[in-house]
Amino acid sequence: MKTKEIQKWLDEATAEAQELIGNPSKVDELLIQLEQKLKEVPAIGGTLANLPTMIALVKAWITKEYTEISPKVIACLVGAILYLLKKKDLIDDRIPVVGIADDLAVMGLALNLCEPELNAFRTWRDNQKQEVTENV
Repeated sequence: MKTKEIQKWLDEATAEAQELIGNPSKVDELLIQLEQKLKEVPAIGGTLANLPTMIALVKAWITKEYTEISPKVIACLVGAILYLLKKKDLIDDRIPVVGIADDLAVMGLALNLCEPELNAFRTWRDNQKQEVTENV
C-alpha cells in the first residue's frame, strides 16, 4: 500500500470513529463485533474474545452503569491493562515474538480469572439491549 492510500484509509476510519464515539450504543456494538472476530483467532482467540467485553465492563463500572461486581475484579482487569501498556515488562517487547508473550500471558490470566464476571456482565448487557428493543 502506498502512503497516500494509507492516509486516505486512515482519514476515513478516523471520520467513522468520530461518529461512533458520540454514540455509546454503536461503540458497544463495535466491541461485540470485535469480540466475535477475535473468537476466530486460532489458539488464543477464545480468551482474547473477552477483551472487548472487559473494556466495556470497566467502562460501565466507571460510569456506574454496572456495579454488580467486586472492585477487586475491576482492579485485576485494569491491572492487566496497565501491564500491557506500561514499558516495565518481564520480557522486553522489543524481542520478537517472545516480547509480547508475557503481555498476552498476563492478559490471558486476568481474563480467565475474571471469566465468570465477564459472562455475568455480558448477560446483563444483552438483557439491557433486549429491554431497549422491547421499549422502542
